[in-house]
Amino acid sequence: MSFSPQDRLLLVDAHAYAYRSYYAIRNLTGPDGAPTNAIFGFIKAMAVLRQRCAPTHVAVIWDGGLDEERVATHPGYKAERDPMPDPMEVQLDGIVEWLAAAGLASHCQDGIEADDAIATLACRAEAVGLPVVIASADKDFMQLVRPGISLLNPNDKYTAFWGDEEVRAKCGVLPSQVVDWLSLVGDAVDGIPGVPGVGPKTATKLLASHGTLEAIYENLATITPERLLEKLRASKADMARNQDLIRLRDALPLDLSLEDLALGDEDYKASHALFTRWGFRTFLRELETRHTIQGELL
Repeated sequence: MSFSPQDRLLLVDAHAYAYRSYYAIRNLTGPDGAPTNAIFGFIKAMAVLRQRCAPTHVAVIWDGGLDEERVATHPGYKAERDPMPDPMEVQLDGIVEWLAAAGLASHCQDGIEADDAIATLACRAEAVGLPVVIASADKDFMQLVRPGISLLNPNDKYTAFWGDEEVRAKCGVLPSQVVDWLSLVGDAVDGIPGVPGVGPKTATKLLASHGTLEAIYENLATITPERLLEKLRASKADMARNQDLIRLRDALPLDLSLEDLALGDEDYKASHALFTRWGFRTFLRELETRHTIQGELL
C-alpha cells in the first residue's frame, strides 16, 4: 500500500457532527413533515470539511456502543449521558444513505466506540505515511496529535489544524501528557472523576514539574501544599483506572481497510432522489450543476 504526498485522510466524529447539526438548525422538515435539520446541517458540515482539508480519503465513524472493558472497570463511565432526541435519531439512517450516495465511507462496528475506531484508523494511516486530520471538538483526541496526525476543531474558526502548539495553548501540556492531564482533572461528560480540587491549572503545573502522572506519585512527598498532597494520595488508586478509561484504543480489529476509505464517485440518481425527498432545493441545484459541468447525462 502506497500513498502520494498529496493524499490525506479525513476522519469524522459522526455522532458529534450529527448532534452539532441537529442543535444548530431548528424546525426544518421535508415535504412529508419529517425532520431534516440534522441531515441538512451534516451535509453542509461535510462540504466545509472537505473544502478545508481537501482529503483524498474519508471515513465518517459512528459509535457502536460503549467499550465493555471500560464499563466493567468503571460502571459510571458515560452512564449519565442523556438519550438521543427521537427527532434526531430518526435522521441518522438518512445521513448514512447520503454518505453512501456521496461516495464517502461510513463505518459503525458493534461494541467499538467511535473514538477508538478513529484512533485505530489514524495510527494505521500514520504507520504507512498517510497524513490524518481528525474532525472533532472532543478533547480526548488531543492525545493523538503528532506530526502525522492533526485535529480540525469545529469550534476554532481561525486555526486550520491543531498541532502541539494548539494543544498546549488549550490545556497547557503536550499531547503526550493529555491522558495524564485528563486523569487528574477528570471528565464530567464521560463520568470520570478526577482528583477532588485539582483543576486544569493545577494539573498543568504538576505535569510541568514532574512530566508524568507516574513521576508525580513517585515524588509525592515533595508536593505542596499539604492538602493537595493528601488529595493526590487519596486518589492514587483512581489514577491508573482513569488512564485506562481515557487512553484511546488504537489497535482494534476494524473490518475495513485504508483502501476502503478512498473517495468514491457521487451517485447522481441516488443523491437526486434523496435531496428531492428531503426538499433540499439548494443541494439539488448544486448537484445538477456539478454533473452538468462534468458532462454527465442528467
